Amino acid sequence: MNSSDVQPLVEVTRGPVVESIHFGTIVISDAVGRVISAVGNPQTVTFLRSSAKPFQILPFVEQGGLEHFGLTDRELAVMCASHHGTDEHVRVIRALQAKIGISEADLLCGIHPPEDKATARRMTANNEANSPLRHNCSGKHSGMLAFCKLRGWPTQDYIYPLHPLQQTLFQTFCELCSVPLSELKLGTDGCSAPVFSVPMQAASRAFALLADPSALPEPRATSLRHIFAAVTANPDMIAAPGALDTELMLACAGKVLVKSGAEGYLAMALLPGACGAGSPAYGITIKVSDGDQFEERARATIAVEVLRQLGAIPADAATHLSAFDRRPQYNWRHMEVGEIRPIFKLPLA
Repeated sequence: MNSSDVQPLVEVTRGPVVESIHFGTIVISDAVGRVISAVGNPQTVTFLRSSAKPFQILPFVEQGGLEHFGLTDRELAVMCASHHGTDEHVRVIRALQAKIGISEADLLCGIHPPEDKATARRMTANNEANSPLRHNCSGKHSGMLAFCKLRGWPTQDYIYPLHPLQQTLFQTFCELCSVPLSELKLGTDGCSAPVFSVPMQAASRAFALLADPSALPEPRATSLRHIFAAVTANPDMIAAPGALDTELMLACAGKVLVKSGAEGYLAMALLPGACGAGSPAYGITIKVSDGDQFEERARATIAVEVLRQLGAIPADAATHLSAFDRRPQYNWRHMEVGEIRPIFKLPLA
């Protein structure tokens, strides 16, 4: 990513003065890869980070893994998640692991405190031991191990790029993006698994196909539909109540899949008709160039504004999204001192 790839997207004010500006890129594509709208350079190459998770589970679903292990849609959703480590997330992952025949000791994601603040406070107060199950990528890693078990592959080194699991994931994602495998650029994610980067236009196309895979062969089309349905029907599994991804999906009533990633990335898949009668499926990728480390404040504002400009937010959902929309800024005495506001206009035909 270069400075020339980005445009100003969000302003943060204090009094009458613009104190901070978040720059970034927005790309909207249809399922054949046509750029419908863009702010910034649609060919910006950047890592999807955790936004890639719905595609990392796709080969497992395609090859019958859900049926083989008797997994539920709630368990499928948590394998696509960046969950917040609540007791409910841990319960679902433990049930999933029991069906697969693995345990937390098999996970190579590492350990961090739960992102859910109430859970973290309780664990600290009660001196509860932490666990890899609280890691926000433990569902993804459990899914990777499930695929290894399904195929009879080694499980000890499943995170290494040359492992057949990872090679299969790379190939599948490249097919959805129409990007040659030789051009896929790899890195290592925070959870130690490989992470890949492609042009934002290509990633947007993949998300459009997640929303409308009708042009794809079976079993891929049915598998993508199943993933979309499981994620949007179980939004609390994907992050947590009150979190951006979860609340946006709830507000859009199953018509929009939302998946955030680290360092300012966010992707959305919009069903046909989500933007009004006759509208096609859209894939949307958003990248905030500074990484958006402060409570996702830029991504939240951008995502809501993109959906509003596309006509994808139901009229009765505006109040539900007030915590993420254009909103006041308060100090520690709850005095209003400024606001966060979007400043972009999507170029739409």
